[in-house]
Amino acid sequence: MSIDQTIQNLAARIRELKPIIETEEATKTAFVIPFINDVLGYDVTDPREVIPEYIADIGKKKGEKVDFAIKSGTDFRFLIECKKIGEPLHLDHATQLIRYFNVTDTDFAILTNGEVYEFYAQLDEMNRMDERPFMTLDLANVDNRVFPHLEMCTKQQFDSDTINASAEELKYVAEIKKVLASQFREPDAEWVKTIASRVTTRRLTANVMETFTHLVSTAGSQFLRDEANRRLRSAQDLEEPLKPLEDSVLEDSTPVEAEEIELPNDGITTTEEELQAFGIIRAICCVDVPATDITIRDAKSYCGILYQDNNRKPIARLFFDRKIPRIVIFDENREEQAFDMESIEDIYTYADHLRARVRSLQMS
Repeated sequence: MSIDQTIQNLAARIRELKPIIETEEATKTAFVIPFINDVLGYDVTDPREVIPEYIADIGKKKGEKVDFAIKSGTDFRFLIECKKIGEPLHLDHATQLIRYFNVTDTDFAILTNGEVYEFYAQLDEMNRMDERPFMTLDLANVDNRVFPHLEMCTKQQFDSDTINASAEELKYVAEIKKVLASQFREPDAEWVKTIASRVTTRRLTANVMETFTHLVSTAGSQFLRDEANRRLRSAQDLEEPLKPLEDSVLEDSTPVEAEEIELPNDGITTTEEELQAFGIIRAICCVDVPATDITIRDAKSYCGILYQDNNRKPIARLFFDRKIPRIVIFDENREEQAFDMESIEDIYTYADHLRARVRSLQMS
């Protein structure tokens, strides 16, 4: 079963049982244990993998427990602290989790109330759990964009370097989005000054600032509405009959070695699916090269993934405007290898091909 279907099943279970769950222990049994078993893929009946009520005496603190420790061999993968469903999640109420994280060799921790799962790493300081999560899964409001990143945390796909690379981007993108949302709602003086200075030469007196505060807020609201409408129109366009892949490939018959002609931006829309695929490819490839070396450049007939934003160094091409999505990966001889996919997560199946390609580009 795919991870998205597993998540949807668990979300449905929560909607059904949440009204009758009254304790933390019931939350663990009804929701958290199925999450560990079905979503993350660890055997909750095997104490070598999942240790409930994990105890590790720390200094003068004796007998404190963290709700679950997930291990692979001797290595910790996750520490999990649970609260009763419905309770807000605050690190102030998860002191055991922080202490255990800081003294064990685990890289990741999860704070959950059975419905919301916050994933933490140590991006800001080594051996210190971050104050903010790098990923949040809310089963009452599931965001499909989190699935590729959640897939990395499963037993089958787990790789700490890949997760850390993805975690850094996820965390800071989430924080930036919060800042932007705040500024769109109520722009502060610095934001208004920055924008006003780019559109007027007037001296920013108190009266001018008051005027531009209103203008920036209005422009922000209009921009968001326009962007939402644009995306709706793009989604409607995708429902129209599409050209067969063969026609699209013929349009792009230029050899890989030659410089590709830049197409005008008109009519080109990078979809959420393409961005998700890009995130997966970047996470896979950044094991071998810096994440910033993996770039995306969209075209009318395909979405290109490039090395160092160089058209002469393609890694892969995404053909998602067809009934069966396809990824084309280039080998070290610049030969195309085409793979049809049932879901975006199938990209993980071709991780070896992608990594081999970036290694060959790195050496060229």
